[in-house]
Order: sequence, then C-alpha cells, then structure tokens
Amino acid sequence: MKENNVLSPSNLNDDLGTRNKGQAAHADPGYPQDAEFGDLRQITYFELARLMERASRRFSGLIRAELTKLRVDDVGPAQAMILLAIGDSELSVAELLDRGHYVGSNVSYYLKQLADGDYIDRVASQRDKRSARIKLTEKGRQLRASLRDAAMTYERAVNRGDQDQRMLETAFQTLHQLELAWGTASRYGV
Repeated sequence: MKENNVLSPSNLNDDLGTRNKGQAAHADPGYPQDAEFGDLRQITYFELARLMERASRRFSGLIRAELTKLRVDDVGPAQAMILLAIGDSELSVAELLDRGHYVGSNVSYYLKQLADGDYIDRVASQRDKRSARIKLTEKGRQLRASLRDAAMTYERAVNRGDQDQRMLETAFQTLHQLELAWGTASRYGV
C-alpha cells in the first residue's frame, strides 16, 4: 500500500493494478459504495471488521464442508479450529485462549467435546491440579492433518504466484497491526 497506510479504494486499486474504480465496485457486492452515485467511498475500520466477520463465517463453512467430506460429525468448525491451534504443542487452556479468539466458557465446552470424542488428552498439571495441559491424541492429529491438507489445496487454488503471496503477507501484517491496536485501545483507551 501507499506510505500513508490509509485503506482507501484508490490505494487498493493502485496496489492491485488490475481494476479501475468502476470495475472494483461492480465486481464485489460487499465493497463499499456511495448509495447515491455508485462511486467507491473510503473504506472504514467498521467495514473492514464486517468483512473479516463475513470471511470468518465463509471459512467456517469451508471447514464444515471438509468435515462432512471426511465424515466427521462429532466436531464442528470451532472445535476444528481449536485442533489446528493446538497443533503439535502441549499447552494450557490459557495459552490456547491467547492463540485464538475464544470466550473462556466456550473453550471449556469445546475442549470437553474434543476430549469426549478422543481428539485431545487433558492432563492435570502436577503443580496446580486446577489447571490442565492439552495435547492432541492420534485421532486428533489425523483430523488436523486432513484439515491442513484440505487447506493447502484451497491455498494452491487461490495463491497463484509471488504477487498473491505478497498480498497475503500484506493482509496478514495489516490485520495483525489492527489486532494489536484494537486490543490496546480496548484495554487502555484511545
């Protein structure tokens, strides 16, 4: 993006270099437009947050479809994301909460379901019996590997070269900066 890091349609189009303003507006019904004139308007952080939420729902649908293909009916998209977040690590619930955007009570429920389905092992901490360490079982590792393979297939379909990879890295960096800024603002104010 341009040096001023303003998320505006002209900056996005300059970076993409493939669409003019009118084409971008008509190509994506979720792209912000001025209702009266049909022109693109400056993208706001609220609109970006809405887009992230929609993208997250679409990704959950994709995971749900993959779970259906794998004939896994005892795990939903949220639990699958937890399996992916745990990975090869052995970690505490607090560490898991730091890795994802979960509400504590939801994580407890999801972890219980995953433990009941034999996807994870919960081992009580030897120092503090109230806390537990979590790791994937063999069944959990197999499901995680299948989901990662499916994700790689989708990634290859979307990522067609160096420019796509750079755009993905830029998007990740931008979203990570927003996450940090919004987290700081919510804790300490603006």
